[in-house]
Amino acid sequence: MALVKYNNNSISAITDIASSMKGAMTLIKEQTASSSSTISFVNGTSDVVLDGTYPIYLFKFINCHPSGNQTDLTFNMSVDSGSNYNVTKTSTTWVAYHSEAGSGGMQYNTGFDLAQSTGFQNLCVDTGHDNDESNSGELWLFGLSSTTYVKHFMSRFHSYNGYAVVAYADSFFGAGYGNTTSAVNAIQFKMDSGTIDAGTFKLYGIKDS
Repeated sequence: MALVKYNNNSISAITDIASSMKGAMTLIKEQTASSSSTISFVNGTSDVVLDGTYPIYLFKFINCHPSGNQTDLTFNMSVDSGSNYNVTKTSTTWVAYHSEAGSGGMQYNTGFDLAQSTGFQNLCVDTGHDNDESNSGELWLFGLSSTTYVKHFMSRFHSYNGYAVVAYADSFFGAGYGNTTSAVNAIQFKMDSGTIDAGTFKLYGIKDS
């Protein structure tokens, strides 16, 4: 173990960074949407790692702008390397909102939930398509390579919505599980209508502490 010497100018004699600080959160892959119908991350393709290397995966989404107005970014999982995105899911969601005019509240709407459905899961709601409108957020997925447990996920997104009369800030929360004990090896994102006009998609792997 190296000794650390401190003086008024520097810290010296550091020979190694603590192992707990190395690669705790690793950027695996970044993709940029450009009028994209889908954005997919498939294990083993284009440097994507979705296997037992990391127990936790985190997607970050930056300024995802849709081609259509009041559209929703959604996601699904695959157990066959992207041949089908149809993992059965059960989920729950809720949204907090506040308008530029000062009105707001919270809402639980079962229309955004899934009950043993193979459909795509909402990550946000009603994003606008004006030049300054977009959504940003994150999606956490756990134990994708497990062949014992279901695949839990949690998400939080914020949208500048596309209502014509008055604009809203929408904060959308979601959680659920993919009801499969097969390893999940691909994730896909798409708008519920139209394309992803622009946006940055980043995939990180997080190691055990």
